[in-house]
Amino acid sequence: MTTMPSAHLRLTTVDSEDTVRIELYGDLDYDNAEVLLAAVTAKIADNPRLGHLHLHCAGLVDVDTMGLSVLLMIRRRTRHAGVRLHLDDRTAQLDRLLDVTGSLDYLTAPADGAEESSLAGGNPSSAGGEAQAARPSGPDSTS
Repeated sequence: MTTMPSAHLRLTTVDSEDTVRIELYGDLDYDNAEVLLAAVTAKIADNPRLGHLHLHCAGLVDVDTMGLSVLLMIRRRTRHAGVRLHLDDRTAQLDRLLDVTGSLDYLTAPADGAEESSLAGGNPSSAGGEAQAARPSGPDSTS
């Protein structure tokens, strides 16, 4: 177990062979969000067999837009590394922020092909790899 203090954010990590749990205490904000991003980036780089990253959020006091930005960046990095991100024990405030910004499903859904298709703006019928031509629509279209 490792504890990394910051002025207003404290991270406690517990590692196993394929899982890392990071407990967050304090503010995930402009002044401290980079601390979490650096810790997660290092854990992904140091553990090629990492399968799950659990961020325990019960100890979060405040999350601002920079904190949200870092969570979104962590989601992209974990997805790229093939690591499943879990936001455990979310506070009501965090859930509200994620819901209002439309990022709740993105940050909490498992990474699979269907999700990737919907995030890219594709439709479910094109998830099988078939490309569809873009067609103009609206009053100026000729369809």
